[in-house]
Amino acid sequence: MSFRTSVTIVASPRPRVGKTLLARATADFHRHEGRTVEAFDLNKGEGLLREFLPKQTRASAIADIRGQIALFDTLVKPDDVTRVVDLGHETFEAFFEVAEHIGFSEEALARGIVPAVLFLITPDRTAIEAFRSLRRRMPGAALVPVHNEIFGPTQHGDRYGFGIGDKIVRLPALPPQVRKFTDMPPFSFADVARAKGMPPEALEQLELWRRKIYREFRELDLRLLLADLRSSITLRV
Repeated sequence: MSFRTSVTIVASPRPRVGKTLLARATADFHRHEGRTVEAFDLNKGEGLLREFLPKQTRASAIADIRGQIALFDTLVKPDDVTRVVDLGHETFEAFFEVAEHIGFSEEALARGIVPAVLFLITPDRTAIEAFRSLRRRMPGAALVPVHNEIFGPTQHGDRYGFGIGDKIVRLPALPPQVRKFTDMPPFSFADVARAKGMPPEALEQLELWRRKIYREFRELDLRLLLADLRSSITLRV
């Protein structure tokens, strides 16, 4: 099992931390790698994931039982589709409450799917406590801390109580001259060649950014593979 056979939940209990950008990059990375991607948008407002990836994304809600069943049943479907959830901060608590109640991570693992949480770390107590609680709520899930470099150097990682094997994924900051293009729906990082009106210098910077974040994802994939291998060896001994 690996990042390529996963359901990835991009999450933070805080607003405006780069969550949708990370969800876009995650979905587009898998598309770039030739995988079938299905994304779920649990957000409100502007700049939504479904505006950037309308063909791959469906708006989802978990305010009632019907919506919860529809979403979680799809997330654990063993059909070789890579799924990405852009979890709004308003629905953070409700989503993981349901996930814990139904044993979501255990069910996903039983079906050969890696549940991964890409968690945008911030220095506030709300985020730190939420991150720690996910270790209990999502047993067996790959809980991956992500630092958005637009906020500067990482200075609060030690407050999260990371384990020895934990490694922070770094979301590179997009240069302003690039963001004015990438922030316009339906721009896709998987189709950079189709970007219209972007000057050569901006295209070069965008390609550099994309190589950096894709390298982070490939290294994450390798770590998940190694963790699964170690787990398998332990079970056999």
